[in-house]
Amino acid sequence: MTRINLLLCACMAIASSSLHGQSGYNPMSTPIQSRWAKEVTPTNALPEYPRPQMIRPQWQNLNGLWQYAITAKDSAMPNTYQGQILVPFPIESSLSGVQKAVSPTQNLWYKTSIIIDHQVPGQRTLLQFGAVDWQATVFVNGQQIGEHTGGYQHFSFDISTALHPGNNDLVIKVYDPTDQGPNPHGKQVLNPKNIWYTASTGIWQTVWIETVPTAHIEDLRLTPDIDRSTLTAMIKAPSGYQISLVASSGGKQVAKAEGKTGSAVSLKIPSPHLWSFADPFLYDLEVRLIKNGKMVDQVTSYFGMRKVSIQKDEKGYPRIYLNNKYTFNLGVLDQGFWPEGLLTAPTDDALAFDIKAIKSMGFNTIRKHIKIEPDRWYYHADKLGMLVWQDMPNAAFNLTPETKTIFEKESRDNVDQLYSHPCIITWVLFNEQWGSYDQKRLTEWMKAYDPTRLVNAHSGEYIFIDGKETKTGKENWVSSDIADVHSYPDPMNAPGDGGKVRILGEFGGIGVSIPGHQWNELQGWGYVQATPAQLKTKYKIMYQHVKMLETEGLAGSIYTEPFDVEGEENGLMTYDREIIKIPFADLRAIHAELVPTSTALPTVSANTPDLSDPAESYSLDLERYKQGERNPAFLRALSITALRVGDKAGAARISNAYIASLHPPYSKELFDYVFQFTNGVRDSAGYALITSQVPAINALYGIRYGENKIFNLLYNEHVAPAFARRDNTPDWNLIERRLQPFGETGQEVYLRSKVIYLFNKKNWKEYKPLASTYLDKYGAHLSGDDRKTLTEALKNVTE
Repeated sequence: MTRINLLLCACMAIASSSLHGQSGYNPMSTPIQSRWAKEVTPTNALPEYPRPQMIRPQWQNLNGLWQYAITAKDSAMPNTYQGQILVPFPIESSLSGVQKAVSPTQNLWYKTSIIIDHQVPGQRTLLQFGAVDWQATVFVNGQQIGEHTGGYQHFSFDISTALHPGNNDLVIKVYDPTDQGPNPHGKQVLNPKNIWYTASTGIWQTVWIETVPTAHIEDLRLTPDIDRSTLTAMIKAPSGYQISLVASSGGKQVAKAEGKTGSAVSLKIPSPHLWSFADPFLYDLEVRLIKNGKMVDQVTSYFGMRKVSIQKDEKGYPRIYLNNKYTFNLGVLDQGFWPEGLLTAPTDDALAFDIKAIKSMGFNTIRKHIKIEPDRWYYHADKLGMLVWQDMPNAAFNLTPETKTIFEKESRDNVDQLYSHPCIITWVLFNEQWGSYDQKRLTEWMKAYDPTRLVNAHSGEYIFIDGKETKTGKENWVSSDIADVHSYPDPMNAPGDGGKVRILGEFGGIGVSIPGHQWNELQGWGYVQATPAQLKTKYKIMYQHVKMLETEGLAGSIYTEPFDVEGEENGLMTYDREIIKIPFADLRAIHAELVPTSTALPTVSANTPDLSDPAESYSLDLERYKQGERNPAFLRALSITALRVGDKAGAARISNAYIASLHPPYSKELFDYVFQFTNGVRDSAGYALITSQVPAINALYGIRYGENKIFNLLYNEHVAPAFARRDNTPDWNLIERRLQPFGETGQEVYLRSKVIYLFNKKNWKEYKPLASTYLDKYGAHLSGDDRKTLTEALKNVTE
């Protein structure tokens, strides 16, 4: 076991053979990856100090290779582990080196070793976590140290009393039900598709150890006031100590103040240099804890002098003002996912790249959507100059007293954690009625808890699709500073009543597929589709309308979205951050009417897409198919292109040829393809493969998945068309004859379809005998709720 001497870490040495070797580590395969993924190794996994607003020199990064095990939820701490995992990348990610899912019935365990030479008297050892999703229990040398619940918040434990000289075992138990529990989980789901993404279980931000004095600075809360030229600081530290604050710029002191712990300390900043998106000036701050004239503890920080407020313009429209100047909030909906790291960016440069790219597009605002980022993301936003609207990760959809308690605790923790970042100007409480409740009470609480920022109580309380209202608000942004609607794809204004700022909280979502840069080439999704050549014109027209809406009172807009995310392909850049679908300069020119281009733009690079018509290249390849080209890779790519360009007949013909060329064993990727292109028995090759591989399908996808897939194919081909008759009355005799060749499965499809039809029609006379037969023969195949509904109806009819 390797020993590392850390002179800055109070003579504490931390080492583990797994931490520093690369033996056995390989990233797992992923459909695409960003340019930074290849830079990641076990020895350089996110090496930067993770908390830029409260820096200590005495720290040791624990990122690297740990051991992991997945066990049943009720199992004890494991004696043996299943392999190595690269911390801090989620276990589902490529960069973890594991890429396994963890179910709600399982726990994930981590283990590593810490070697301690000795601990200095008067010093404490803190174990710090950036974030662990969702419930973490920490053990040192078998002793439970503490438990933390919350997937997005940082936390720490004093582990001093559990340590001893020599080797110390550190074990973390994690439970994360993702979308099946009471926890705020954002866009993470166990079965990702469309706007829902892969889960990130366990440690997903940096883990580190730092040594501190027994009495030490625990937290900072920094509040600028540009009208009074002051910075007010609340320093969390033990009572009975003095606080010293020194603000500086370029190494030169500009202000100094002293006070007592437990009381606010104000710094008078002469002629303050204000922070803005165009000029993101930051002051350095030194915070000292003093006792009897001697410094006990010290941290370094920074702050920005800025103000956000609502004022009316010359036409009487309420507007968002930054530093007492009207600022149209031109923003994007940023999800913060990565192809190789999921919630975790591969490197700090990658983390900063997203903000740089968005600024280079000409935006001045990011709506950070239902995710709390690592502290360094907000540091980059502070430093680069980007306004941030911060969403609260939504409460679980199944609202219970427990889910509400958890949501409110985590929302309070989120505000506390991010309070001192000047980039954040708006808190977003709810989104599209996802887990929303008690809107008035919670909005007023949030406004009182942080009166220095705006509160958007409910982004998208009303939703419009193609101009039609699809979700109606319950409380009309009660007590909110902002009235916020979502409209896809075209922009619209929010109602102009109540003196609220009017915001278009989401719009756009134009899906553009870029072959070779897709997470899932079979499931590219967007609210509307366009080719790369069409996108720029469509996008420009949208922003011409946004400008017209701005003259009518619109104060901000959020476009969906800056980057593709998994199967969601409506980003201005691809998920791997390689292709910019509209050149940066063209985007800035489109946006310039609303937000003047910044004079200091970050340097970013990306390639531009092929603007040729996909249909033209498809036609050329189709000719190759006609001439006899049957290479399997060619057939697969051509069938997918056929779907993209709308050639349904070609897609069916070519996919059948490709599927017929396949041989077992079949991967999940191949089954996904077969499912996508097989819509009925008429797709003979796909149907034959599915019916022959039911056990393999069930092993990959779950119990009865294969049987249900066959059931649905028969229903789609032989039952569903019967409902297209003008009188909506199916010919059940004809349906039964058509399904007879398919044996038991055909009979089940016939019986279930007719039973549900009779149930919905309330034709109880015919329902009674048929339902009795169906439930006796096939009731075990129904879900619990469906079986209960049909059985209770049968019971009521019988009685």
